Parts: sequence; C-alpha cells; structure tokens
Amino acid sequence: MTQSASAVAANAIQYTITPIDLHAHLYQVVLNIPQPKAMQSLSLPVWIPGSYLVREFSKSLQGLGASQSGQLVDIQQQNKNTWVVDCSAGEPLTLSYQICAHDSSVRTAWLDSQRGFFNGTSVFLRVHGSEALLQVLHVEPPAQQPHWQLATGLTAAQTNPQGFGRYHASSYDELVDCPVEMGPFWSAEFMAHGVPHRFVVAGAPPSFDGARLIADTQKICETEIRLWHTRGKPPFERYVFMLNAMDDNYGGLEHKNSTALICSRRDLPRKGDAKASSGYITLLGLISHEYFHTWNVKRLRPMELASYDYEKENYTELLWFFEGFTSYYDDLVLRRAGLLDNSQYLKLLNKTINQVLQTPGRHVQSLAESSFDAWVKYYRQDENTPNATVSYYTKGSLVALCLDLSLRREGHAGLDQVMRALYRRCKAGPMREQDLLDVLDELTDRSWAADIRAWVHGKLDLPVAALLQAHGVDCQPDTPQIAQQLGLRVAEGATGIAIKVVLRGGTAEAAGMMAGDEWLGIEPLQANTDSIGWRIHKLDDLPLYAGDAQQVLALVARDKRLLRLPLQLPPRAAATPAKGRKKAPKAASKTDTVTLAVADVNRVNLWLDGR
Repeated sequence: MTQSASAVAANAIQYTITPIDLHAHLYQVVLNIPQPKAMQSLSLPVWIPGSYLVREFSKSLQGLGASQSGQLVDIQQQNKNTWVVDCSAGEPLTLSYQICAHDSSVRTAWLDSQRGFFNGTSVFLRVHGSEALLQVLHVEPPAQQPHWQLATGLTAAQTNPQGFGRYHASSYDELVDCPVEMGPFWSAEFMAHGVPHRFVVAGAPPSFDGARLIADTQKICETEIRLWHTRGKPPFERYVFMLNAMDDNYGGLEHKNSTALICSRRDLPRKGDAKASSGYITLLGLISHEYFHTWNVKRLRPMELASYDYEKENYTELLWFFEGFTSYYDDLVLRRAGLLDNSQYLKLLNKTINQVLQTPGRHVQSLAESSFDAWVKYYRQDENTPNATVSYYTKGSLVALCLDLSLRREGHAGLDQVMRALYRRCKAGPMREQDLLDVLDELTDRSWAADIRAWVHGKLDLPVAALLQAHGVDCQPDTPQIAQQLGLRVAEGATGIAIKVVLRGGTAEAAGMMAGDEWLGIEPLQANTDSIGWRIHKLDDLPLYAGDAQQVLALVARDKRLLRLPLQLPPRAAATPAKGRKKAPKAASKTDTVTLAVADVNRVNLWLDGR
C-alpha cells in the first residue's frame, strides 16, 4: 500500500454492524471517525433513492451515545434526524446506537431468527464533511446463527467463507447503495456477457425450481446488456439479485450493482411445472424492470438527482422517463428473451392500456406533474387517487410505446437507438428533458418537442390505438366489467361489497356512494311490480337480481347507518361480434376498456423483435 493509500485508509469512516438480538430485531452499530471535526454533525437519511417518499428512518434509531479518548461526550439533537457531537477536532470519535429492524420491505431493515436485511440509508449515520472518504463496513454474524451467509454488492476486503467480514465503499453514496442480505438463503451464480451474477433467495419453499429461475434470469440479463451495449461489457464488475420470498408481498428497489426484490412464494417457479404461471411471469417482469434500472436511473439519471440530498425531497419531472420507459421495456425484454410469446406480451400491454384508460385522473394530472408530485401523491394513495392522478409508471410506459412506434412508422430504428444515444450523450450521468429532445432531433432530423409536450405535459389521451394499428395490432373497444361501468373499485367478501374507490363521473358517484361504504343489497325499481329487496355479495349478482330494471335502490351501510341510494344501472352490454368480424375503431374513452388483437403478425414481430 502506498503512503497516500495508507493515509486514505487511516482516515476511513468505519462502521461495524452486528445483529445483537434477533427476537428484539436489534442491530448494534458502532461508528468510528478517525479525524472528526469539532462539534461534528451527523444525520440519518430521511429517504432512500429509488423510492420517492420521506420515510423518517430515524424513528428506528435508539440509544445513541459517543465517546472520545475514553470519555463520554455530549450529543445534541438538532432536528428529527440530525445530531451534533460536542467533541474535539482530530481525535478519534466513537459513536454507538441501535436500530430496530422490523420492516420487511425492500426499503429499510429487517432482522429476526430467520433472516437479516438492511439498506445503508436506514442504519448508517452520515458523517457530514466525510462523505467522499473511504467507508469501511464490518458485518458481524449473529452469535445465535453461525451458519448464516451474507450477500451484498459491496467490495469484499477480508471476509470469511460465509461472506461476513470487512467491505469497502469509495463513498457514503456507494455504501448506502449496496443492501446486505443475511441468512440461510439459497444461492447460485451465472455469467452474463462475461460478468458474474449472483442470485440469492430467502424463504423459498421445497418446490422451488432454482435452475429455471437462474436460466430465465440469465436470458433477461443478456438481452438487456445487448440492448444497452451493442459491443462490450456492462458498467459493473458483478451483480447481485436478492429476493425475499414471502407469503404475500411484491416489490423491488434498484441499486447500482444489485437489487432487492420481494415476491410471493407462490410466484416462484416450481419443479415439474412446464408452463410459467402468471405469478412467475410477473416476477420475471420485476427482475427485468429492476435490472434495466442499472442503466436507466442509476447511471443515466435525472439532472435533479445528479447528487442526492438525503435530508429532504429531491424533486424531478422526469420519473415518467426513468420509471415509465423502464416499465415499457421490462415486459418487452421478456418477449425478446423468448420468455413470452406475442400473445402473452400483448395481454400484458392490454392490461396496462386499460389501467390508464380506467383512471379519470389522467385528464386531471400530466405526467410531468405526476413525477413531481410523487413525494406527496404516488406513495400516499387514497380513495381519490385514481380521480386526481395518473401513474408515471403506466402512462409513462405508454409514452415510451408511442415514441417507439412513432419512430418506426417514420422509418427510424426505434427507441433502442434513442436509449443508447442518451446513455452516451449524458456520459451515463445527469439528463434533462432537453437531452431527449436533442437526441431525437439528431436521429430523425425533426423536432419532437410538440409530441413530448402533448404526451408528457398535456392531459389528453395518447394516440395508442392508431400507432398500434400501424404496426399490426387492432385496438378494439370492449365491454368493461360491471365495476368499471358503475365507476367503482371494490373488495368483495362474505358480508358484502366494500367500496374502495368511487371514480369521477360514474353512476355510483351520481347515486351518492362513497369510499368506505359497504354495499349490502338492492331493491329494483320497476313499474307495476312489488319492490323486493335482494342481498348481494358480489357485483356479478347485480344483473341477476336487478332484472330489467334500469334503476335500483342500493342499500349501503355508512357509519352504522343504512342508506337507500337511487342508482342508475348501465345499459345491457351489446352482443359480442362474431369471431373474425372486425369492429370499426372507436374512441377508447367511450368504453374505458379495449382488447388488442393481432392483425399482421409480420409487422408485430418486426416491432417486438426490435428490428
């Protein structure tokens, strides 16, 4: 080690984390600062990059204490997540504290007798002024579980065969961007374009088919690497997938050379099953999505997130690009990797289109506004969310679809070329919306400003149907389900129908229904007949008991009161056209539901193959 390197190591910020009480879910963290400032400031982040919500991680921190030269020193709390230590400059300072880890999501920290997991943003205090120094992490195994293993994307410096020991990070940003998984997990490795990848799975049942998961994930990784790099290797030396299989959960969070995932155990591939279940396809889409983020948001990233401010919200209007375009590619990559056929892919695309069409908020909020408001709206959804907002994931993916198909219709190479050009232009770094416009202009010799302004900053429906039709897919209006016809989102159970959302402009809203009501039954209103009430437990029973009545009294319970609300029923569905007969395209907004049908297989394949 050179003298300068030795000096850097001597100044390194050192963390030691130990699972000290599995049943109390407690990690012990010891932080050593070799050369602190006088009155050293420290703070714990309030959010984690990739999940745009202030989560107040400091609520789980307890027992903070500090010492210098063997003597206790005072700590003054400045605000909810910042502390100042009354210490001398230049003398080693040691802090210790505990983290209660009882959040099983991918965003924070977890610890029990079966598994340990943490993100650095929720456990490691940031030493103000020392963020660019080498950060050294010692991870100790739990004394009660000597057989546990460890997996992380951090660079190992000195570790035992199970993976516990010392790791290095070049900065605080890198330290907290590498989550750590611990436990008796299943593990396997594979190569993708010459780069080692590791996949660990916690909580897998005996039926789990690990060989299939590895083979399919390898196809995904190789397909995405080829998409971003026509030649050469990806911009990381290794990659780690960390999947926690639970009874019923779902989610993922991207990192620079790893990802943390959650799925239902039922969605894992099973030995002996030749056909992929819908749950497993969803899991593969999640894997594809988070791996795609390795390029699109972790390297090519919004200008506003060029450097993270861990103390507050980091606003950007570009989540429609970074999340939406990633959502477009996640399933498309599965199709290109041979994990979906055309029919399966179009079924997933069909679902996305209908999700957007069935959201009245698409006419209230633009995609740019949706991105900016993620901190207060997307992650804090309530009964009014569908009426007032639009998802930058779903509608953003349709903007990517429209851009891809528009480029192809005009004789250009498509969206892949745009993504690669953006990656090169921004040198895998900060991006502005203007960069996208400039790249499109360079590649096509025309301005796309009006298109992006209408699709991203406007609130009108996207030209999805016309563009799909130009590429061999008919977008046919379809009859929506009863809930959508009434303008409701519900949960059906043995006791009745729980109303979760009342959509703007629907007949349910006109009747006076509201979120939180329990719909118990109906009384048909029909001339020359006696009114008879009927108990209903699911919306599909409505036509059965309403008969020919065009209006019913809906019996609902609200705050222990029984209300009788006059509800206008939707007209009976028109007959479905005979098989093979094409219907003339209509405005999707008339039904809020469409069905995709292949009209020209060759044109569809050209698009889906990326040719």
